[in-house]
Amino acid sequence: MTATATRVLVLNSGSSSVKYQLIDMNDGTRLAVGLVERIGEQASRLAHTPLAAGGDKRETEGAIADHDAALKAVAAELAADGLGLDSPQLAAIGHRVVHGGLKFTEPTVIDDAVLKEIERLVPVAPLHNPANITGIRTAQAMRPDLPQVAVFDTAFHATMPEYAARYAIDVETADAHRIRRYGFHGTSHAYVSRKTAALLGKDPSEVNVIVLHLGNGASASAVAGGRCVDTSMGLTPLEGLVMGTRSGDIDPAVTFHLKRVAGMSTDEIDVLLNKKSGLIGLCGDNDMREIRRRIDEGDERARLAFDIYIHRLKKYIGAYSAVLGRVDAVAFTAGVGENAAPVREAAVAGLEEMGMAVDASLNAVRSDEPRLISPEYARVAVAVVPTDEELEIAQQTYALVNA
Repeated sequence: MTATATRVLVLNSGSSSVKYQLIDMNDGTRLAVGLVERIGEQASRLAHTPLAAGGDKRETEGAIADHDAALKAVAAELAADGLGLDSPQLAAIGHRVVHGGLKFTEPTVIDDAVLKEIERLVPVAPLHNPANITGIRTAQAMRPDLPQVAVFDTAFHATMPEYAARYAIDVETADAHRIRRYGFHGTSHAYVSRKTAALLGKDPSEVNVIVLHLGNGASASAVAGGRCVDTSMGLTPLEGLVMGTRSGDIDPAVTFHLKRVAGMSTDEIDVLLNKKSGLIGLCGDNDMREIRRRIDEGDERARLAFDIYIHRLKKYIGAYSAVLGRVDAVAFTAGVGENAAPVREAAVAGLEEMGMAVDASLNAVRSDEPRLISPEYARVAVAVVPTDEELEIAQQTYALVNA
């Protein structure tokens, strides 16, 4: 890495997509952002925006066979803007890796041993880690001389005490199969908890915050003095809040019942709980804007789905208030958390005795900046804090390669 290398390419490789951002760490400026989707299909699509040049979004469609072809296409788009992967200004490539197990609790430079351990964790993250691995291998092949860094979704939650991380099942069985609560969305929870403290004018070590990351996937965390002490997702991202297509918390015996009575296979139950449940299972929509539109038109099924979603949110706010003992702030983030004012209002409604309230006029404001939406008299600050997982990954990557 040269002394002038200040750029980090952030890659988030999904099963059929690659999201990317090129960030200059001098000031956090986005130089380019983009998305390749429908990889492996005839109608693949690459959308690339060269922000550094102030250019317009460029979109191309056509078959992109695999992740290797996808990253080569991304490299070509970046090169066309003078931002190619061969640039001496590129310091490292940071990869989002969903599951790091107990071994990876910090950003880690990727070598053969690290890659082998990420592969070993595939059974506990079968939908995510294989795609992350593919992205890593492709990037390594393109720039074998460049540091490649894995930043793990699970890492921020590694500070959970054992009594919060353990399930109450036979210890030997749990340990043999790595069954415990790991948590996810860690880069978002880390970023938002720090930004919330800054919004309050305090150091993260002084602040207890409940972070509500509400997107299609949703999770809550209890952060005490900058350290996660509990989170809603568990062994997998299925546990916890009601999500777009995931059920969240459910009686484990439902799976046995479906197998015995409905004759469903393990794979069918997996698909049901992960892809056909949550909001889409309850009302047929997982877009909160559409659900709210239907509610306004008197749709009772949409109303019930919304009420179930909010009920679960309230339960976690209450539970994490008890876990923390003192709550300084509740922070809403991610697509729904940042944009759905009715969700924020409903989640906090009735919690005045816990010191929480939302000011209707402040809540109605739309902004890309962190902001308070609670009235001045509220004992607990309620905030909207836009998340920035890509910047968090870039910062952790850059700090590691410059350590």
